[in-house]
Amino acid sequence: MNIQPAPAPRQPKRPDEICERIKDWIVERSLQPGDRLPQERELIDLFKASKSTVREAMRVLQTQGLITTRTGPGGGAFIAALNATRAMGLLSNHFFFKQPTLHNIYTLRKVLEPELAASLAGRLKPEDIERLHATIRLYDHPAENLGEEYAQRLAELNFHSVLAEVCPNPILGFMCGFLQNLLRDLAICRRIYDKPNPELRETGLHYQVRLLKALKAGDAKAARDIMYQHMCVAQEYMETCEAELTSGFLKLDTGSS
Repeated sequence: MNIQPAPAPRQPKRPDEICERIKDWIVERSLQPGDRLPQERELIDLFKASKSTVREAMRVLQTQGLITTRTGPGGGAFIAALNATRAMGLLSNHFFFKQPTLHNIYTLRKVLEPELAASLAGRLKPEDIERLHATIRLYDHPAENLGEEYAQRLAELNFHSVLAEVCPNPILGFMCGFLQNLLRDLAICRRIYDKPNPELRETGLHYQVRLLKALKAGDAKAARDIMYQHMCVAQEYMETCEAELTSGFLKLDTGSS
């Protein structure tokens, strides 16, 4: 058998290499958002790179949201904090042409969000609890019209986003928040949320009130179990709605052909 040698790893382009070296340089010096980077001439000397290479590396860093530039007196390049919203937006672009399914998303939510809930048991600050109560108040009553009902659906999802934001594990919180953002962006979700269903609000409220009680009591096991049940019920509902909408679309399409 003729075994072909593995292809040699592709070497990074020079601007990308300098970009990574600048990142390492920032970390090594424990620089923080708002700190100024050296001037262009200093970067050229520091990294032994051409002006065009350094400028391209800086453009990459700016696109990534890691630096910002200011003009005029006191201007220059400054380290920026990439907030979670922008990071999730950039990551969502990866799925732009390959949209995840509801099943994909809920398969992960059932694993991650119960652990998210357990990690917060007994650790919520008073201001965190107030944020959760304020979110619940947006949908603790029947909607007066379809517009309010749609807003209530998003508010129910925001309840989970608040939990993700205050999670003590930043990676777990980010991943849960990212999955929630994917749900907001999916076209099928917007169609599902447009469907009147007063019972859905009551079901979500039931689980979230119980969850908040367990979190306040510091009961990690109960919080994990409640969240898992909530995710299972939500998945069943969303996938049933998806099947109904898809079936209806196919019938209309067949009838018009």
